[in-house]
Amino acid sequence: MTNLKLYFWIKVLAIFGLMLGSYLMYEQITMPAWTPCTINATVNCDAVIKGEVSKTLGIPTPIYGLVGYAMILLGAIIKSKKLVLSMAAFGLVFCMYIAYVELFMLHVICPVCIGCQVDMIISFILALMIKKSSDLV
Repeated sequence: MTNLKLYFWIKVLAIFGLMLGSYLMYEQITMPAWTPCTINATVNCDAVIKGEVSKTLGIPTPIYGLVGYAMILLGAIIKSKKLVLSMAAFGLVFCMYIAYVELFMLHVICPVCIGCQVDMIISFILALMIKKSSDLV
């Protein structure tokens, strides 16, 4: 796959990540009575949005995702492999931390968070592919 195609898919993933992050931010700000991704005690976005991981270092956690995905999108637009790879690497570590807290501390699964985590894993893999292809040249 060419770097242009890889950057295209990173842009698509970044936009999808921005949508997921915006949804989580909306949920955290408005605290609606009914949320579509809260199904039971285990599959429960509310436990995440209102729980321990709702803020990281005093800042709403979705903001980290929004800023991260925006930086990845910017990096893909200007074709900066270093920016894309560094932000995707940070995002991957951050997402894995959130997944750990959700699964092993809160004992819940947030479908939107899983979407963000899968998005970031794929973005990181694509960023590695861009780096590897540019190292070969």
